[in-house]
Amino acid sequence: MPRSIRTHIDGAAATITYVLHLEISGSSSRRCLIAYELHAEFIPSAGVMRCSAFAMARGLFPWGLLRKPLHIQARFSYLHMKYLFFSWLAVFVGSWIVYVQYSSYTELCRGHDCKNSICDKYKKGVIDGSACSSLCDKDTLYLGKCFTAKPNSQVYSGSWGDLEGVIKCQMEVAPHYDLGNEIEPRKEAAAFDKPTKGTSVEKFREMILNHLKAKVGDQANLADLAAQVLSIADANKDGHISLPEARSTWALLQLNEFLLSLVLQDKEHMPKLLGFCGDLYVTEKVSNSPLYGIRLPWIIEVWIPAGLQRSMDQWFTPSWPHKAKISIGLLELVEDIFHGTFGSFLMCDVSATTFGYNDRHDLKVMDARYIVPEAIFQEGIRQQRCDVDEDCLYGTDCLTSCDLTKHRCTPEVTRPNLAKACDALKHYILRGAPSDVSEELEKQLYACIALKGSAEQMEIEHSLILNNLKTLLWKKISHTKDS
Repeated sequence: MPRSIRTHIDGAAATITYVLHLEISGSSSRRCLIAYELHAEFIPSAGVMRCSAFAMARGLFPWGLLRKPLHIQARFSYLHMKYLFFSWLAVFVGSWIVYVQYSSYTELCRGHDCKNSICDKYKKGVIDGSACSSLCDKDTLYLGKCFTAKPNSQVYSGSWGDLEGVIKCQMEVAPHYDLGNEIEPRKEAAAFDKPTKGTSVEKFREMILNHLKAKVGDQANLADLAAQVLSIADANKDGHISLPEARSTWALLQLNEFLLSLVLQDKEHMPKLLGFCGDLYVTEKVSNSPLYGIRLPWIIEVWIPAGLQRSMDQWFTPSWPHKAKISIGLLELVEDIFHGTFGSFLMCDVSATTFGYNDRHDLKVMDARYIVPEAIFQEGIRQQRCDVDEDCLYGTDCLTSCDLTKHRCTPEVTRPNLAKACDALKHYILRGAPSDVSEELEKQLYACIALKGSAEQMEIEHSLILNNLKTLLWKKISHTKDS
C-alpha cells in the first residue's frame, strides 16, 4: 500500500499533501489504481485552515471521471444502493404477486380437468347430451377464457361452431343449501347413477315431478314444467330418452341455475340453453357483463383502492336511457320470481356481477346460484343454529333473525327482493338522471330500499313501489328509440 507526503511552503501559505495509492487487481487484464489525496492548506495571515480530499482512479474509468470529491462519490454510492434496494424490492413483490395469482388461477381454473371427466363418462356410455359429440369427438366445442369464481363451478367463455357462448361445468357436485355464508360442496363428484337401468319414462317423469315439488312446492302446473324437462332430455330429438340422456338431465336438475332457467324460459331474463353433456352445459353469450364496472387486469386491480374502484365502476356505463331500460328489466325479474308461475324465489346475491345485458339492453342473469326457491330456503334455514342474527345469513343478501329462545333461525327474510334490487340500482340509475325525474326517482328508490320484512307481509306496498318505479322510468324513455 504505497503512500507519500508532499510539502510546499511559501511566504503566504503552507500546503501538505498526503497521497495513498490502492491497487485493486482482478484478472490479469483488469487492474484499477485508486489514489486518495488529502490536501491541508494553512494561511497564517488569515488564520484559516482549508482542507480538501480527492480520489483518482486509473485503469477502468474515463479520465474525465477520475477526479471527484469524496462527498460526491459517497452520495452517488448512497443513491445507487437506495435505487438498487428499491428495484430489488419491486422485483420481489411483483414476483410474489405473480406467483400468488398464478397459484389462484391454477386452483380455480380446472376446466380441462372437468372436460376430461365428462368425456370419460360419455365414452363409457354413462351420460349423453346434445353437446357431448362436439365436446369429446369432434372438438368443435372449445373452452376459452376462464371466469371461474368458485372451484366447484367452472365458468368459461366458449365457441361452438359459429356460436359464442358460456360453458359451465360442475367440478364436484351441484351445490346444496347448508345456508351458511358459503354453499358447502359434497366431497365426491356426481355419480350419474340416477335413474337406474330399467327405469321407464313414466317412472322418470314421476321422479321429475317429485323433485320439482320438493324444490318449488306443490304448484298446480308442475306437470307442464316436467314436460319441458322431458323435452330437453331428448337431446337428439329422436322421440326416445336413453338412459345416458336421462342421467344427464337428472344431474342438471340438481343445479339451481338450470331450474331457474326452466322457470323463466319465457321471460328472457335467463340466457338460452344451447346444449349439455352430463352436468356441463352451454348457454348463449351475454355481450355485456357485469351490470356495471370494468374488468381490469389483476396486476392493475390490486393497486387500485376500493373506493376509487367503486367510482370507476360508474364511469363505464351505458347512456341513461339504456340504464333505465336495464333497470326496468331487473324490476321485472323481481316481479316474475315473486309469486311466479312456479312459486317464489329469493335473490340472495344482488350484485353487479350477478347480472349483465345484451346488445338490446335486455337484462340477463349471469349467475343464478344464489337465486333460490323460497320453500327450500325456509326449510333449510329453520335447521340453522344461531347465536346472533348474522349466523342466519345465506349468500350476501338473505338474512333472517335469530330466535334466541331456541337458538334457531326464523324462516322469514328481513328484506324483500325489491329492496335489495333498489339498493343495487341506487348509484347506477341516479348517476346522469335527467333533472326533471332525478328528485322523484331518488325519493322512490329510497322508499324502496327502506322496505322491511317479507314481500307477503307488505304485498300492497311492495307492488305499489314496484309499479311506481317502472312507470316513472318508462315514461321517460317510452318515446325514444332506447325503449
